[in-house]
This record gives sequence, C-alpha cells and structure tokens, in this order.
Amino acid sequence: MANENMGLLGRKLGMTQIFDDAGTVIPVTVVETGPCKVLQVKSSTTADGYNALQLGLGLKREKQLTKALKGHLDAAGAGAVRHVKEIRVSEDEAVKFERGQTLTAAEVFGVGDAVDVSGLSKGCGFSGVVKKFGFAGFIRTHGTHEFFRHGGSIGCRLTPGHVMKGKKMPGLMGAERVTVQNLTIVRVDAERNLLFIRGGLPGKSGNIVTVRFSVKVR
Repeated sequence: MANENMGLLGRKLGMTQIFDDAGTVIPVTVVETGPCKVLQVKSSTTADGYNALQLGLGLKREKQLTKALKGHLDAAGAGAVRHVKEIRVSEDEAVKFERGQTLTAAEVFGVGDAVDVSGLSKGCGFSGVVKKFGFAGFIRTHGTHEFFRHGGSIGCRLTPGHVMKGKKMPGLMGAERVTVQNLTIVRVDAERNLLFIRGGLPGKSGNIVTVRFSVKVR
C-alpha cells in the first residue's frame, strides 16, 4: 500500500536494539503507530480545496471534548479521540479511503520501507551559544575571566552600525518541529501496531510523531 504521500500518527515509545540474521546490532526506535481512525476525507473537488486524510489517534475522556468536536467525531464513528492531524495525500490515494475506516501499521507500512518521521524536538530552555550552535568559547589562559562561554562581539563597526538579522545568539533551544528523513523500517509488529525504525527520532519518549513515506528516497 506504499504511497509517497501516505502516513500515520504514532507515539514514540523509546529506543532499543535488535539483531539481524548476520548478528549485526541495529539501533532502532519503537513507534506505536496507530490504529488511526479516518475522521474525514478531504478532496480538492469539494469546498476543502485540497486532498488530505484527517486521522485520529488515542482516546481521552469524553467530557474534555467540545460539542462541535464531539459531533465531528461521532459522525466518523470514533470515540473521544485525543490527537487529530491531517495527512496530505494525492487525489488518487484519497479515494481509496472512507470516513470511519481504521488504519493499522501493518496495512500501511512494511519492512524495508523508507520513511520520514516528524515530531517536536526536546525543549532545552534558554541556552547559550556553545550549547545551541557549538561555539568554541574563549581560551582558558592569559587572564581570561568569566568569559569562557560567551559569544564574542556581535557588532558591525560603524557601518551598518547595528546587529545583523539572524546573528547567532543565546535564546530558546528546541521544542521545534523536526523531520528526520530516509529512515528504514526494519521490523513490523502487526499485533501490537509497532514499527521498529532504524536510528533516532525527534522528541522524548511518549511524544506524538508523524510517520510518512520518504519524499527523497536515496
């Protein structure tokens, strides 16, 4: 069912390692992918103006839903869905799905598929330039005092006489949407809806990620 636009929502469970037939250690991230409920199918031929699948993952208490959202979910036969996200698909792919359909990991992905995984990176709070950008810092000798991890001069002399836009300076780090491309699925657990994806994924364990087929396959 591989399609370059298709994807599912999942929850990052953490990292581990598995062994291939040759005994080689493969570091993998385990993602609980689905089951995802198709809440809505959007089409470019309607008022939506674009092709997409609106997917839901997980459950929460019904009292936490607004009346409008509850009515939307009831129309799709879904419960109190916790996470809702749209996945853009092609027009030919959109017609293959219908509202209320349930998608599992094994139905969409297979071993050897190349995927892109997007998620929210770990937040590091306010960070300095050494941690944030890898600045080398200052020398520890010749009287350097309390200036080891500073960014140095930020000025531009007389012309233009101000700090240039985009200058690397201390600030908030992380908590941004990050996409890791061209990762390989090395194992699929159909019973538990688990994908074992080679390498690391953005965010901490428990974060919601989007797993999609790679758009830049090597």
